[in-house]
Amino acid sequence: MDDKTKIANATYIDDISGLKLDLSKNYTIDEIYYLEAQNIAKASIKYLSLKPNKKLAPFTLEWILNLHYEMFGDVWEWAGKIRRVNLTIGIKPYLILTELKKLVDDIKFWEENKSFEVIEIASRIHHREVFIHPFLNGNGRWARMLSNIYLKQNNLEPTRWNENLLSKSNPTRKEYIEALKEADNGNFKNLVKLQSNIFK
Repeated sequence: MDDKTKIANATYIDDISGLKLDLSKNYTIDEIYYLEAQNIAKASIKYLSLKPNKKLAPFTLEWILNLHYEMFGDVWEWAGKIRRVNLTIGIKPYLILTELKKLVDDIKFWEENKSFEVIEIASRIHHREVFIHPFLNGNGRWARMLSNIYLKQNNLEPTRWNENLLSKSNPTRKEYIEALKEADNGNFKNLVKLQSNIFK
């Protein structure tokens, strides 16, 4: 299989460049999702089984990038690496590092000044990471993991997101996408509501 060959049934990726798996096996998209889920489960156990302290999850630039690697590094070479290409969603690649640094600074400011409730800070982290979209893939799952780690670190239960969230058959898909779009315009009410209530 050529590394530019499309994965069967893929809608979220246009090639398999950087796939760390045996390409002779002709993996389907469902099989790759399964292997990604196994990788993500390891990160979930590390960060969500107990309250993660600031040493484990410091919310620094280096750490938030490394979290993506921890979630996808068993499967993809580009895990944890800022993308260099434009996507249909997300900011221009040359802005990514600056915007991630701004977010790290904003989180510190929000905490020190008690600008928002914990649940809203988690929602703002979630939204900003999706908006920036720093990686070739896995941005939504990574953003939801970051917000859940923040919740757990601040004595709240993680949101139990259904990770088929963008499946057309998922009843909350439209609501989730609309909430993110509203947050693009500064209205976080519905994203906070989803973050608070979904599947709890």
